[in-house]
Amino acid sequence: MRTPTPSTRNALWNTVFTVLAVAAASALWWPIYQVPRFITVAVVAIAIGVAIVILGRALRLPGFAVVGITVVAYLLVGVPLVFPDATIFGVLPTWQGLVELVTGTANSWKQLVTILLPVGTYQGLLIPPLAGILTVTVLTLSIALRTRWTAFAVVWPMVLGVLGIVFGGEIGWESVPLGLAVAVITLVWLVWLGRHTRNKGRDTDVVGAVRTSRRERRRVAIVSGLTAAMIVALAAFGGAVMASVAPATADRQVLRSLIEQPFNPRSYPSPLSAFRSFHQPDTAGMELLTVSGLPEGGRLRMATLDSYDGVVFSAGTEEDTVGSGTFVRVPYRLDQQASGRIVTLDVTIAGYSSIWVPGAGHLRQIDFDGARAAGLADDFFYNDITGSAAVVGGFASGDSYQVESVVAATPSLTDLGRIRPGPDPVDRSVELPRVMTERLESYTAGISGEGAKLVAMIDGLTSDGYISHGVGDDEPTSLSGHGIDRITTLFTDRPMVGDEEQYAVAAALMARQLGFPARVVVGFLPAVGPESAATPVSGDDISAWIEVQSSDGTWLTVDTTPPIREIPEKEPDEPTTVSRPQSVVQPPIEEPETDAEQIPADDSLDEEDEPLDPLLAALLLVAQVLGGLLLLAAVFAAPFLAVIAAKVRRRTLRRSRRTPSERIRGGWQEFQDTAVDYGVQPPSSATRREVAAAAGSKRALALASVADRATFSLQKPSDEDADLVWTAVDDLRRSFSRGRSRRERFRAATSLRSFGIRPRRPSA
Repeated sequence: MRTPTPSTRNALWNTVFTVLAVAAASALWWPIYQVPRFITVAVVAIAIGVAIVILGRALRLPGFAVVGITVVAYLLVGVPLVFPDATIFGVLPTWQGLVELVTGTANSWKQLVTILLPVGTYQGLLIPPLAGILTVTVLTLSIALRTRWTAFAVVWPMVLGVLGIVFGGEIGWESVPLGLAVAVITLVWLVWLGRHTRNKGRDTDVVGAVRTSRRERRRVAIVSGLTAAMIVALAAFGGAVMASVAPATADRQVLRSLIEQPFNPRSYPSPLSAFRSFHQPDTAGMELLTVSGLPEGGRLRMATLDSYDGVVFSAGTEEDTVGSGTFVRVPYRLDQQASGRIVTLDVTIAGYSSIWVPGAGHLRQIDFDGARAAGLADDFFYNDITGSAAVVGGFASGDSYQVESVVAATPSLTDLGRIRPGPDPVDRSVELPRVMTERLESYTAGISGEGAKLVAMIDGLTSDGYISHGVGDDEPTSLSGHGIDRITTLFTDRPMVGDEEQYAVAAALMARQLGFPARVVVGFLPAVGPESAATPVSGDDISAWIEVQSSDGTWLTVDTTPPIREIPEKEPDEPTTVSRPQSVVQPPIEEPETDAEQIPADDSLDEEDEPLDPLLAALLLVAQVLGGLLLLAAVFAAPFLAVIAAKVRRRTLRRSRRTPSERIRGGWQEFQDTAVDYGVQPPSSATRREVAAAAGSKRALALASVADRATFSLQKPSDEDADLVWTAVDDLRRSFSRGRSRRERFRAATSLRSFGIRPRRPSA
C-alpha cells in the first residue's frame, strides 16, 4: 500500500480541521432557521467549498480561477437549495431563479434582521448561510493549503460563528457549547499548525546541515506570533459567547435592533381616530369581511395602542425601537410562548381596506390566499408584544387569509378583582384633569386592593355611561375623538354620553392611575354563530376595549363598554371650572372621517419615488461595493505602482538615449539594476565582469564585455549593436524571473535596491 507523502497528510489534516471548525460555526446559525433544509444547505456548502479548493490545488489554479469557480458553483447550487420552485426538474436553475438568487444575495442580509425568528425557508432567507458557509470554507481551506500564513485560516470560522450570533435574536444556552466547540477546534488546529511548523524547521536544519536561513527563521517567528495572536482572538471569541448569555444590566443590543424597520406605525393615522367613520351611514351596514372559526363572544382585534400624548392613542412612540412600535416580518411560523386556546380563523375581505390585519390573540401562523397572496405576504409585518399586524398598502376586496393564533381567556370580574399590577412601566406622562381623578376616587372609595379598585372603576364607568355615536338623527349629540378635552367633557356632561372610543381611553387612563399598565385595543365584536359558519362583519361591529397587565405579565381583556339603554335628557352643566393640565397638547384639526382606509400621513404632500427594479438595485449595490473595494485596493497598491512606474520610466529613458554608446551603457545599467532587485549582491565597487560573475550567467559576461568595449574602445558602436544589446538585456531580465514564484517576482518588481535603498541588515 502506498504511504501518503507529508504534503498529502498535511492537506488531509487541514481539510479535517476546516470541516470541523466550519460545521461547528454553522451550527450557531441553527436558532435562526430551525428547519432540516438548513442542514442540507450547510452540508452542501461545506462539501462544495472543500472540493473547489482541493481541485484548485491539484490543478495549480490561480486564485482568481478559484474565485470564479466558487461563484459559478454558488449560482448552480444556490437556486435548487434556496428556490427549489424556480428550477427545471428540481436541479437546473431557471433565469428567474438566478435573478432572485443574485438580488437575494444583496438584500437578504437586511431582511434577515427585520423578521421574527425562526425564519425557516421564508422568501430565500437561506441565502446568507449558503453564501457565508461556502465563502468561509473556500477562504479557510485556501489559506491553510495555498499560503504560508496558515494561522490566518482559523479566523474565518470564528467570523462565521460571530455572524450567526449577531444575526440571531436572544441568545440561549446552545450558544455556549457551540461557541466553545468552535474555540476548542480552532485551538487544537493552531497547536497542530505550530507543531507542524517546528517540525518543518527541524527538517530544514537537517537539510542545511548547520542552521536555517534567516528568511526561514523570520517566517517561523512570524507564524509563532500569529499563532499567539489567534489564541488571544480565541479567548476573546469565547468571552463574547459567554457574555451573550450572561445577565446584562441594560437591554442587549443586537444587529436587528440597529436596523431601521421598514414599517413604522407612527407614519399612519391611529386606527382609533377613524373609529367614528365606521358608524357613518355609508359604512355602518357595509359588509367589511367575513370570518369563520371565531369562538362565541370572541373579539376580532385590529390594533393595540399603548402610547397616549393627550391627543391620540397610537402604537409605540418615536423613541421606541424595540418595543410595541417595532413591526417586523414574520416567517412561516412563530414559536408562540403565550398561553391560551389555539384558534384558527379564515378571513375573507369585502369592503375592508385598512392596513391593520384583523385577527385574534397572538399570532402563530398566517397564510394568505388569492391573487395578491404573494404581495400581501411580502408586505406583512407583526408586533408580538401587542399582537398587532399590518399589511403595507392595505387590503382589497377578494383578499383572504387563514390565521392561527393563541387567544387568552377573558377573565371574569371576580378573577379581575384578585389581580395585581404587572411589571411593565406605567405611562403617566399626561396629567389627568381633576374631574377624572375625583370621579375615580368616588368609584374606589372604601375599597382596598388594586384589582378590586380596578373592578370598581370599570363598574362605575359602565354604570354612569351611555352609548351614542352621534351619527343618527335619533341619537343624542356625541362628539368624536379621544383627546384629553373630549375625555374631560365625557365626565362633565350629565348624563355621561360617548361611545367605545371615549370609554376605552377613559378606562385605560384611570387604570394607569391605579398603577396598572393598560392599553387600548381597536377591533370588531360581531355576533358570532357556530364556529364553522362564516360570520359577516360590518362597520356597526366596530368596538374598543382595554387590556391590563397582571403581575405575571399576562395582558387581560377588560370590557369597558356601557350597556345599550335609553339615554335620559341632558341635565344642566355643573358650574365647575375644569382645570386644564399644563402638559396637554393643543388638539389638531379634526381629520375627515369619510373612509376607514388609512394612508401614510405624508403621502398627500410628497409623491414617493418609484422603487428601483430589484435587479437594478442589486447591480447598483454591487457597483457600490466593488467601487469601494477598488478604491481601497488602489490606495493600498499606490506605493507599489509608483515604484513599478518609476522603473518603467527609467528603462525607457535609458533605451532612448541619443548615441549607441550611451544606449549600450544604459542597457548594462538596466541589467545590473534587475540583478540587484532579484537579490544579487556584487562586491562593493565591482567591475562589470565581477557583477556578471555574481549573476552567474555566461551571457551576462558577454554583455559586460560589449559594455566595456562601448565605453573604452576607440571604435564607436552602431545603432544595430545597441539594439542587439537591448535584446540581450530583455532576455536576461526574463531569465531572472524564470523559476521564481509570483511573490518573488512581485518583490523584485517593487524592490528599491536598484534605487540605492537597501533593507536594514540585522546587527550581529
